[in-house]
Amino acid sequence: MIWTLNALTKSANCAAGIVAVVVALVVLYKKFSLASRKGIPLPPGPPARWFWNNALPAVNIAYALTNLVREYGPVVSFRQGSQVIIVIGSVEAVVEIMEKEGGSLVDRPRSVAASEMLSHEMRITLARSGERFRRLRKAVHPHLQPKAAQEYQDMQRENAKNFILDVLSDPTNHQKHAKRYAASVILQVTYGKSTPTANADLEVVRIHKVVEHFHATILPGAYLVDRVPLLRHLPGYSKQLDEWHHEELELFRHQLRRVKSEMDRNEAGHSFTKTLLENTEEHKLSIDEMSYLAGSLFGAGSDTTAVGITATVMAAACHPLAQAKVHEELDTVIGSDRVPTFNDSSSLPQLHAFLLETLRWRPIVRIGFPHRATKDILWRGYCIPKGATVYGCHWTLSRDPTVFPDPETFNPQRWLDSEGRLNDDNTKFITFGFGRRVCPGLHLANQSLYITLALLLWSFRIVQRPDAPINTHAFNDAVISHAAPFEIDVIPRVEVAKLRAMMTDGCID
Repeated sequence: MIWTLNALTKSANCAAGIVAVVVALVVLYKKFSLASRKGIPLPPGPPARWFWNNALPAVNIAYALTNLVREYGPVVSFRQGSQVIIVIGSVEAVVEIMEKEGGSLVDRPRSVAASEMLSHEMRITLARSGERFRRLRKAVHPHLQPKAAQEYQDMQRENAKNFILDVLSDPTNHQKHAKRYAASVILQVTYGKSTPTANADLEVVRIHKVVEHFHATILPGAYLVDRVPLLRHLPGYSKQLDEWHHEELELFRHQLRRVKSEMDRNEAGHSFTKTLLENTEEHKLSIDEMSYLAGSLFGAGSDTTAVGITATVMAAACHPLAQAKVHEELDTVIGSDRVPTFNDSSSLPQLHAFLLETLRWRPIVRIGFPHRATKDILWRGYCIPKGATVYGCHWTLSRDPTVFPDPETFNPQRWLDSEGRLNDDNTKFITFGFGRRVCPGLHLANQSLYITLALLLWSFRIVQRPDAPINTHAFNDAVISHAAPFEIDVIPRVEVAKLRAMMTDGCID
């Protein structure tokens, strides 16, 4: 009898446990079902594999998301545990959702690994909406607006000339030269300091290292703690991220201290950090917040600009006919007796079209940065629920066949009207993000990309090496995707001695 009672009790407990699990699963399902959203479904998405979980792709993310958009439609939903993830893959949908509803998508989702553990919530890129984000944005935006960015044009042009000299002397290492250019420009903007070579300044090497750590941490799925936050409390789990945090914080503090010391000696040049330190009362930022804000500006600006320059080099080498159209325009507008300037920008639509097509063809940020919906967003019979993580996938958007017919074809003419003028459309924003989280450094970045491309194609014809064809798909699977090393030949379009003279400081061009 006792055995029978025990068996019955165990059976009852087991049944109760099964019922509890079923109830929990039903509750979880209901949470994201039609009933919880007043009968409005989530956008379609791939079928669940287990417990209603259809996670984001883990490899070849941009390509995989593009294929899913083609299969399920312009807005695709995923569920990872209790988290809803929305991926937008058409230009029309991203305008209607992320631009028109930008006020509801200014927030970032919680990021345990990259924001909380690595950055201690001080990195503006990942900052949640709220009082701290407003202070950070208020401090950074005035320094990077169009009028402020124009103050750096002379410096950018001189550094671009150095880039041409580097490429002329050593075309094999053109990617390193692009990094040097980008690092030098953004160092001067951020800290009032330049560096002569990509590896000569150990601080630049250290900053690139912490940038690599950040990119490794923000890659979707890189850290399980983002899905199971309790893991951060396991002994030893946070060791690596803690080490990376202290490494980057000390580096950023050191740069801030250096600028402060120069200010005390009246030796500091104009820079973003100097402006921060001069307005500490207004911005109400702590020393560490200012350190991270300046360090984040350098990291983001140097990496993305270098990637963009490398993409233009690849595009020129792989698409000689498109390159020839820019050469023809440069010969007509500039000639061979002077060097392009920023004043020539409005007269070079073919060059701008080439640049826009390059950034569409090989986007700098492939999947985009995540946004968080702060309220339910209704779109064409579907609901993007409050709390959902929302991506505007740059790679997929750039392959929207409705806006970009034959999207795999490199065709700069798609950006020009019948009279050869740049189209004034709403697709140029894709490169720099969406809504109120658009990249604050976009004006500075556009200036850098314009002047380097203008000088590069004025100076050279860039060609593939017959013995080393370029693999245009060989990019790493990171948020900011870097091209694998590739070789080019550069053929000067101006006599070499004359080209060197015109690119040397102090010459009359």
